[in-house]
Amino acid sequence: MDRKLLFMRAHILDAARVNIGLRNWNMRLSKIITLTTVFLLLVSLSVLAAEPVRVYVSPTGKDDNTGSAEKPFATLERARQEARKLKSADGAIASVAPGVYHIAKTLALGREDSGVAYSGGPGVVLTGSREVPASAWLPAAQSTNANRLNPSAKSKIVVLDLVKNGFQKPATLRPNFGMPFNQPELFCNGKRMTLSQWPNGGWSTIEKISSSGTVPSSGSASDASKPRMQGNEGGVFTYSGDRPAAWNTAEGVWLQGFWCFDWMDEVIQVASIDAAKKQIALKTAHTYGVRKGNPSPRRWRALNLIEEIDEPGEYAVDAKTGLLYFYLPCKLEDAHISLAEHSLPLVKISAATNITFQGFTFEESRASMVVVEKSDRVIIQDCIFRNGNSIALSISEGRSNQVTGCDIYNMGSGGIRLEGGDRKTLTPAGHLAENNHIWNFSMYKPTYASAFHLGGVGNRMAHNFVHDAPHQAIAISGNNHVIEYNIISNVCNYADDAAACYKGRNPSCTGNIIRYNIWRDIGRPMGHGSAAIYFDDGDSGDLVYGNIFYRAGDKGKGSFGSVFSHGGCMNRADNNIFIECTRALGSSPWNQKRWTDYIAAPLWQTRLKQEIDITKPPYTTAYPALKTFMDPWPDEIRYNYSSNNVFVACGEVLKNRWVTNQTDFVTATDPGFVNLAKGDFRLKKNSMIFTYNPGFQPIPVEQIGLLPNRRNRQ
Repeated sequence: MDRKLLFMRAHILDAARVNIGLRNWNMRLSKIITLTTVFLLLVSLSVLAAEPVRVYVSPTGKDDNTGSAEKPFATLERARQEARKLKSADGAIASVAPGVYHIAKTLALGREDSGVAYSGGPGVVLTGSREVPASAWLPAAQSTNANRLNPSAKSKIVVLDLVKNGFQKPATLRPNFGMPFNQPELFCNGKRMTLSQWPNGGWSTIEKISSSGTVPSSGSASDASKPRMQGNEGGVFTYSGDRPAAWNTAEGVWLQGFWCFDWMDEVIQVASIDAAKKQIALKTAHTYGVRKGNPSPRRWRALNLIEEIDEPGEYAVDAKTGLLYFYLPCKLEDAHISLAEHSLPLVKISAATNITFQGFTFEESRASMVVVEKSDRVIIQDCIFRNGNSIALSISEGRSNQVTGCDIYNMGSGGIRLEGGDRKTLTPAGHLAENNHIWNFSMYKPTYASAFHLGGVGNRMAHNFVHDAPHQAIAISGNNHVIEYNIISNVCNYADDAAACYKGRNPSCTGNIIRYNIWRDIGRPMGHGSAAIYFDDGDSGDLVYGNIFYRAGDKGKGSFGSVFSHGGCMNRADNNIFIECTRALGSSPWNQKRWTDYIAAPLWQTRLKQEIDITKPPYTTAYPALKTFMDPWPDEIRYNYSSNNVFVACGEVLKNRWVTNQTDFVTATDPGFVNLAKGDFRLKKNSMIFTYNPGFQPIPVEQIGLLPNRRNRQ
C-alpha cells in the first residue's frame, strides 16, 4: 500500500477515533448535564420542601433570648419581630408553648408579617385581663359610701381602689347607651362575675306608663328619612314594690329596659324616683319612647348599683370614686381575680396575606378579640374565644379569609362578623366561617348580638352549631351569601317580633341562599310573634331551600310564620320540611300605597339608587326581577312563592301572600322520619312524602351540623 493510501487510511482512522471520542465525550457531557440537572432539581425541591423558619415563645422564656426551642422568647411581640427578620420565602412559624400571656397592647400584624403562622395548642391563652393581687382588696366597711351597701352582705364585700392599684379610672357613663356598660369587667377563677342587678337574675315590669316622653321614632324603617321629633324628655312609669326607694339618684342610677319593643333594649339614667307615688322618671328619651309597642309587659332592671350587691360573685363599679365593690364567691386566698379594662383587640391583622392563628384561647377582653381588615387568606383555626365583653372576631374587606373549627362562648355582644366584597360590582369576598360551635354569645347585649353577621357580597357560613341566646343568631346584609348545613337552636328565648335569622330594610340586598339547615326550638310565645327566618320591611329576592324547621317560631297574634315576610316579595321557600310549627309560612303584605311611599322616600332612594343602582347592570343582569322594582305596580300584587314543601302537624300552613303550587304536601302524622322523637329527621326510603310529592328532593340531613371531627361537641 502506497504512502498516500496509508495516510488516507490513518486520517480516516483518526477521524473515526475523533468521532468516537466526541461521541463518548458527548455521552459523558450528557450524563454530567443530566446529573447536574437532577442535583439542581433536588436542591430546588429541598428548598421548596424546607421547613419554614421557627421561633419559639414560652411563659418561662426571655425576650433577650435567641428564640430557639432551648432559649424561647417570652412574648408574642418579640416573636413577631424575629419572624419578620428571619422569615424565608416559606414564611415562618411562631410556636407558642402552653401558658397565660397577658396582652397589654394589641398584637398588630401587617404586610411585613405576611406568611407567618402562629401555632398554639391546648393551654395557650391570650388574655386581655390583668391579675389583681389579694393585697389590693380592702374591707368594704372602710370605703367611701359603705353606708350604701346591703347590711346583710357588707361583711363579705371587698373593695378595690382602681387608680391606686394601677388601673384606669372608670369612664363616666352617658345618660343613655346600649349594653354593655363601659366599665372594667371582673373575673374570678376563670369565670365572669355578675354586674350587680335588681331583681337578681330577672326583670321587673312596668305597672303603668305615665308619660312616653319624647318619641323620636315609631320604629318603622321609613322614619329614617323623616326629621326626628324635637326634645329629649324622658318617659315616666310606675313600679311595684318598695326597693327603688333605696337607690340614690344623686350618685347615679341606670336602668336597662325594653322600653317600647321586645327587639330593642337600652340603658337610661334615672332622673328622679318618687317613693310616695312609686314613680320613676328617666333622664333622657328612649329612641321609641316608653310605650307598649309589643303585647308583652314592658321589662326593666337596675344595674351596677352597689346597694344591690347581695349575692356571691356580684360586683359594681363606682365611677365617681373609682372604687370597685365585690362580693367574694370564695375565700380571698383561694381566688384568682383578674380585671379587664382596656377596650383594645388582642390581635389586629391589617393589609396582610397568608397569616394563620391556630390553637389559641382568647379570653377576658373588652373589645373584639381578633380584628382582620383589608387582608387576604388569613386563617383563624381551632381557637377558643370566651368570656369577652364584645364580639369574638371581625373580618372586613379583603378576600378568602377563614374562621374554622372554633369554639365561641360566654361572649357579651356576639360571635363572628364576616364582611367583604364590592356591592357596586357584586364582586364576592369569599370569606368562610365553617365548623364553629357558638353558644351563649349575647350575655350582655340581649338584642342584635348575633353569632354571625354576614355583610357585603359572596360570603359563606357552613356546618356551624349555634344555640342559646335571647335574640337572633344570624344577621344578613348584602348579596349572594350562602348559609348552609348549620344547626340553629334555642335562640330568640326572650325577644319578640324577632327571628333566628334576620334580614331587612334594603331590597337591593338580594340573591342570598339559605339551604340545608336545621332550625329547632326557636322563640317562645310573647304575643307579637317570632320566626326562624325573617325578611323584614320590603326585603326581597332570597331563596330558602331544603331546610328543616322543627317547632321554629310562634305565630303570635299577627301574621308570623317560621319563614316570615314583612312587606317583601319575590322570596322563595322550596323543598323545606316544617314540623310542629304554629304557622309555617307567614306574610304581612304591604298595600300599593305603602310600596309607593317607601320607594319614593329618601331612605330607599339612597339605598337603591345611590349606594348602588338596582336599575342598571350588574344588578339588572344578576337579578332581572329588579328591572321594574322601582316602578309602581298599580295592577300587580307583590308576592312570595313556595313549592314542594312538606308540612307535618303544623297549626297553619300559610297566611297571606305566599303563592303555592300543587306540589306541597300536608300531613297531621309522621310521614316516615327515621326517629322524630329523637330528632333524627332523615326520611325512610318508604316515606309517604315520596309517594304524595314525587318531586321532593331528599334533604342531606346527615351532612348538617358540625363536621365529623367535631360532632362529639354537639
